[in-house]
Amino acid sequence: MVISCAVRWYFRFQLSLRDIEELLFERGIAVSYETVRRWCDKFGTGFAHRVKAARRKPGSTWHLDELFLMLRGEPYVLWRAVNGHGIELDILLQKRRDTVAAERFFRRVLRSCLAPRTIVTDQLSSPAAKSRIPELANIKHVFVKAAARVNNRAENSHQPTRECERRLRGFRDAKRTQAFLSSVGPVRQHFALKRHLLRASLYRKQLAQRFDAWPHFTELAQNPSAA
Repeated sequence: MVISCAVRWYFRFQLSLRDIEELLFERGIAVSYETVRRWCDKFGTGFAHRVKAARRKPGSTWHLDELFLMLRGEPYVLWRAVNGHGIELDILLQKRRDTVAAERFFRRVLRSCLAPRTIVTDQLSSPAAKSRIPELANIKHVFVKAAARVNNRAENSHQPTRECERRLRGFRDAKRTQAFLSSVGPVRQHFALKRHLLRASLYRKQLAQRFDAWPHFTELAQNPSAA
């Protein structure tokens, strides 16, 4: 229970490891922030995978976009795909922004999602990459300019990444950044309902259902010795 709560706080809210250490201490649980870090490293990815597996089908449209990040002064590209509702399908941190990188990302998304009916992108190197993949070769491709703001679902999905980047004072290691952001998306979106579209009573009901589901995703952490 303590582990699943600490991991949820870290990936759901803009809290540091030391913030979580303090919150746990307030509740009579004395652990160091390094212990919280180890919990997040060990269990975060597994929790996120279970959340992704349990959510509804992604829909018929993919919105793809990329975000430039600096890791210790080195430029990287974070590729992201979201569905028509803005739910993150997958992300991939790569050094390049070319056809090979786009193909690698397409194949990664296809491992967890069925092929869409429509792909929406801006100016990334996706047409050539899409033609190399049989499942996507004949899929409708809507190409938009970034200025047209048609691809806002993907653009808006970058905002939490920028918030995490500021909280951590920049990303440093590519492997850890990939693991961290891959966990943040599913966990955050599991609890982040579209509150502005729901009546207060319905919002509380749906949020309670999400909290009830969380222990099923984190059952491994209830018995750490079995991990």
